Amino acid sequence: MDFIKITEDQRISHVHLDRGRSNALDQQMIEELRQTLIEAQENPAIEGLILHGKEDFFCAGLDLVALYDYNEDEVRRFWHTFFDFIRTLVSFDKPAVAAISGHSPAGGCVMAICCDYRIMAQGDYVIGLNEIPVGIIVPESIFQLYSFWLGQAKAYRYLLEGKLFNPRDALEAGLVDEVVDIKSIRTVAERQIRKYTQYERHAWRQSKRYMRQSLIAQFEADQTDVIEPLLKRWWSPATRAILKTIIDNLKSKK
Repeated sequence: MDFIKITEDQRISHVHLDRGRSNALDQQMIEELRQTLIEAQENPAIEGLILHGKEDFFCAGLDLVALYDYNEDEVRRFWHTFFDFIRTLVSFDKPAVAAISGHSPAGGCVMAICCDYRIMAQGDYVIGLNEIPVGIIVPESIFQLYSFWLGQAKAYRYLLEGKLFNPRDALEAGLVDEVVDIKSIRTVAERQIRKYTQYERHAWRQSKRYMRQSLIAQFEADQTDVIEPLLKRWWSPATRAILKTIIDNLKSKK
């Protein structure tokens, strides 16, 4: 794999995101992530999984620079792959912990909230779902996933304003579970996953599946009716203009 580095330690799979400086998601990276999850799910030697980012960035979300240049077929394929990946992570029944080492907006936040526990590094970082200000539709499945942790009222308000949280505010809102020094984030993540793996595995995993049953059903449903309106908005002049402005700003900072 080009963008995912995997190490195994004491039956825990450490999955390191490793694409550029910010771990932005493109077609290949999402495919690699999904395959990694499938292999970890099927491997009886793996008891749990920790997702790691890089210093300052867990995952910056979608690679808008790359996606902007995708043609219609490529964009459609990307969104289907993205929802397949999220379905795979939501239904992953072994313990999963996100070690959020920096910024984690949009798609990075979606990936983190699929996990059972989130530990975020202290610092001048943001996490949250800011799709609407970017011109991207938030589907019901993502709203339900956000609501699972924040409650519907807060998720509704935060999504409509595209709110991004600093680590302390994310902790207060319930979006993350701990805020720690970056130097200790791996240790804390391992400690948390050991709390889960100490229990009888079948009882733990079946309980997780039961508690996530409605979420899993959302993502296992046919996503065509979700993706087509999203694609229509993606190609609209208004959204293309917003994306172009964001991309120009990103390029000017390099």
